Amino acid sequence: MRLLLGSLFALAVAAIVGLGATYLALSRGAAFGSLTIGTWTAWPKTGTVEADPYARATIARTGQLPVALGDGVSFTTQTDDNGKFLDGRCDVVVSGVTPAARFWTMTLYNVEGQLAANSVNRYGFTSQEIVRHADGSFEIAIAPRANSGNWLPTGGVERYALVLRFYDTAVGVSTKAGREVPMPAVSTRSCP
Repeated sequence: MRLLLGSLFALAVAAIVGLGATYLALSRGAAFGSLTIGTWTAWPKTGTVEADPYARATIARTGQLPVALGDGVSFTTQTDDNGKFLDGRCDVVVSGVTPAARFWTMTLYNVEGQLAANSVNRYGFTSQEIVRHADGSFEIAIAPRANSGNWLPTGGVERYALVLRFYDTAVGVSTKAGREVPMPAVSTRSCP
């Protein structure tokens, strides 16, 4: 009887630890094969048949379809260049240039992966509508209050994520080439 109870206890502990570790891996984006450039991270193989089991489980759990590697690559960040979480009550600036791509989009999501609600119903920018400087660089102000130029409202959410999708690009096809491309800087300018 003692052996049976000990075995059941060990089995219960193993099940709790295993299921807990799997849940944490799926809810925190622990897929393999990430490509990190600055604060931006992508998982180029997520949209391919080579996707790892954790990436497939995350796709099944969230229902979000990834960008296929032949179509482009999707980069995400939840922090600025100094590692501070993006706070919707602060003024954040995304500036610089992007890698060569036919088209790109930048979208603001809350931490649950949904579009962050705001009063002007503006959730992102595309490469065709962005106002650029003479040298081709740009600045996007991400803030709760209106700003001149390229402004993306946060709606005052406490934390958010930015997703930068590149379409018809070589970034992500080769990891070595991907690490050498320019990515926009993310900096927190002011915070109440």
